[in-house]
Amino acid sequence: MFDLIIKGGTVIDGSGSPGVKADVAVTEGKISEIGIIDPNQAEVIVDAENMIVCPGFIDPHTHYDAQLFWDPHATPSSLHGITSVVMGNCGFSIAPISDTSDADYLGAMLVQVEGMSADALRIGVDWNWSSFEDYLKRLDGNVGVNVAAMVGHCALRRTVMKDDAVKREATENEIEEMQKLLGEALEAGGLGFSTSRSFTHTDGDGLPVPSRIASVEEVLALAEVCEKYPGTTLEWVADGCMNGFSDEEVELMAEMSLRAKRPLNWNVLTVDSARPDDYKNQINACERVAEKGGRAMALTMPILVGMTMHFHSYCALYKLPGWDEIMTLPHEDKKQKLADPAVRKLLEENAASPEAGVFSRLTGWGKYRIGETFSKENQGLDGRLVSDIARERGTRDFYTLLDIVLADDLKTVLWPGPTDDDPASWHMRTEAWQHPDVMIGGSDAGAHLDRMSGAPYTTSWLHDCLHGKSLISLEDTIHHITQVPAELFGLRDRGVLKEGWFADIVIFDPETINAGDVILLNDLPGGEGRLYADVAGMRRVFVNGIPTVIDNEPTEHLPGTVLKSGRDTYTVDIPANR
Repeated sequence: MFDLIIKGGTVIDGSGSPGVKADVAVTEGKISEIGIIDPNQAEVIVDAENMIVCPGFIDPHTHYDAQLFWDPHATPSSLHGITSVVMGNCGFSIAPISDTSDADYLGAMLVQVEGMSADALRIGVDWNWSSFEDYLKRLDGNVGVNVAAMVGHCALRRTVMKDDAVKREATENEIEEMQKLLGEALEAGGLGFSTSRSFTHTDGDGLPVPSRIASVEEVLALAEVCEKYPGTTLEWVADGCMNGFSDEEVELMAEMSLRAKRPLNWNVLTVDSARPDDYKNQINACERVAEKGGRAMALTMPILVGMTMHFHSYCALYKLPGWDEIMTLPHEDKKQKLADPAVRKLLEENAASPEAGVFSRLTGWGKYRIGETFSKENQGLDGRLVSDIARERGTRDFYTLLDIVLADDLKTVLWPGPTDDDPASWHMRTEAWQHPDVMIGGSDAGAHLDRMSGAPYTTSWLHDCLHGKSLISLEDTIHHITQVPAELFGLRDRGVLKEGWFADIVIFDPETINAGDVILLNDLPGGEGRLYADVAGMRRVFVNGIPTVIDNEPTEHLPGTVLKSGRDTYTVDIPANR
């Protein structure tokens, strides 16, 4: 007898092969048979007639490290078919730590750089661990999805160097201490080493995060540790991930991969026909790494992720040239400056300068939509485009936006319109999806909670594939979010529906599958809000054979496991090893 049979669905196994009409039997958390199966062989039958049955989706870039303590289901990702997540990316894990000062520092850093709620981190996380092993033990058996955790450079550096972590390069002895800590974390099951050298990443005091202070020698010494532990990997973010890679960054990326003898992935490849050279540079960087014998995989999103902007709190606008010194002023001083015509002119000019790089994508001021207003002066503007309002007022788009924001005491919710929603950009995306060094992902789920909602990218992309632009086949779409990430991280027996493999399974209705509207949901510890999207058309999600979603709603089950390197992963070769 089987535990359950999924009956009569179209099975798309994740390999890219055409779908077939078949049943799927599950026993003790694994797929026991695929074919035409006698329904009398199981007490539980799930009717999948007219449904798609496929592997659970894998999100390669999340920041659920803290959220899992108050939300073990990792919502909303789990609702959208995600059965496995990789977290601890960009050098930002929350272990190891040695004392409360480390916890305080890492918490403040995550508030600043990843847009997490300070109250949620304080109330929802007890920080009651020291080693990375202790941290993983707190998660094991208490999560609704499978989780693989990278070991972040910032935590390693902070634990060893304390306040000096943001002040100077490490000594030889300190590097050796970090290597030892990393080795212990990988031995305990950490998936690999992650680091950041990106100019966008600053800590709670506005200083560069610890990993940005590290020497090249330190980064390589830590990457080398991975070579000693089977089934590990590398991840990083650097300036080049945003603005195009320099020769020095390509060299370092290649050397990291070669020293570790492991693949490296980075986030995020942006595709915009208005900036084709950026796209070519980033693709070329991966190809150059491969020529040197390493492997670098670029993550890219298959949908346009909407963002929320505010002038009263930190957001991506702060990264525009010359904006930070204005946006970080005390509230009243900031308002005074934003009302000054000379300052307005300077901000607009700086935003349009070449130095803005990828952040120039935020400067289509007329395409901003007013999300929510709070003053009598702005009554009736909700949902309207700035360009339309400016036309009525006879003022410039940028100045109109600032006038609206100032009338709301800087509280206005702004939705920047996409600058890359054109046929040429989508053609470039479909080209990128087929490149061997490109992988779908980069949701940042669990981070930037009040600024963006990338978690529903799987169901949004499936909807677009079936009922929208239809730029790629359904089989290829599923392949890109199942087998491809599973093989990059070397996940054992996951990513494909195959007899003997784990029963991470999604059943969805191809007619109705989609992400819901993005809303502000005030459900974080302390009552703060996050951007959230429900799902439609999700019949079932199984993690290790146990249902975690039924008819678009989460269950109470927590069948996820911590995916430990070496035990649950195998070593993925790079070209130099072949």
